[in-house]
Amino acid sequence: MKASLLISALCLSMAGLGAQAASASDVLAQPAVQSPQALHGVLLGIARAGARLVAVGERGTVLLSDNNGVSWRQASVPVSTSLTAVQFVDGQQGWAVGHGGVVLHSSDAGEHWHLQLDGRRAAALELAAAQQDGNDQRLAAARRLVADGADKPLLALSFSDARHGLVTGAYGLALYTEDGGATWSSWAGRLPNPQGLHLYAVAQRGHDLWVAGEQGLVLHSSDGGGHFDALASPYEGSFFSLALLPDGDVLLGGLRGHLYSLKADTFSEVGNPLPVSVNALWVSDQRLLLVNQAGAVLQGHADGTGLAPLPLAAGAPLNAVAEASDGSLIGVGFAGPLRLNQAPTLSSAE
Repeated sequence: MKASLLISALCLSMAGLGAQAASASDVLAQPAVQSPQALHGVLLGIARAGARLVAVGERGTVLLSDNNGVSWRQASVPVSTSLTAVQFVDGQQGWAVGHGGVVLHSSDAGEHWHLQLDGRRAAALELAAAQQDGNDQRLAAARRLVADGADKPLLALSFSDARHGLVTGAYGLALYTEDGGATWSSWAGRLPNPQGLHLYAVAQRGHDLWVAGEQGLVLHSSDGGGHFDALASPYEGSFFSLALLPDGDVLLGGLRGHLYSLKADTFSEVGNPLPVSVNALWVSDQRLLLVNQAGAVLQGHADGTGLAPLPLAAGAPLNAVAEASDGSLIGVGFAGPLRLNQAPTLSSAE
């Protein structure tokens, strides 16, 4: 599969799967190379671990900053496959997902990582679940996953705490853990996604879980994942981002800047002044930030209204944004991490 780098950040993470497929075994066994060039490579996700910033990207790169994004250093990572997303549930415990069905865990704020899951084990879990399910279509798809080998990209994750988390990805992959990643179970059979559409975004609040992906797919569970319903989406394009709003609503962003709020499983379109694909949505208190494929950052109210571009010059497409502990906005994209409030300063020295 060859997705255009100009569609979205998540499509970027899907690009080049054919090349990785041939070397999936190598990148799962080979640690990420320590190199000064990692500071300027493609990054796909960023999160806060307490006051620390943790960014992830291509070739297993994990960068850490302890001074609000002014300088960065590279962490030790046991794989060299691309990492697509990262989340920390507190100042120490975090997870990252990526190509090769990789799930990595850190218990020391991103300093070190260990491998919890890979594509082979993910496929084996789905095959075992499909055999129990007895659905011929699911069983055939699971056998193809096993035959395809390790390269199964995971694209999104949502942990509600240090034990419970859902990861999703290409071909309808969905896996859940109840013990912090020590063991996993396949949830693909719980999702009404018979076409195996790619699942680009996931979020949860209490017993409610939402999953969004290709062709306007939006799934909702109100019982902690026991059962999912496919919602009647008003949009047939892909949704790449999903944010939970303070008022309980959900905001979805996708291709060509399409934005929708979701309240009680009812969609309403939200105005977006820039018709450019939405790469990420970020909500804090009553503030919403939207990152698009053109490298613009828009700010608005937490209900999705009042969006307007911020006077920030990223200079390249951005894939995600986070707020540092000093209030600075830190973006990640095609040229490493950027302090968006001022001219970026990249250095390997802390």
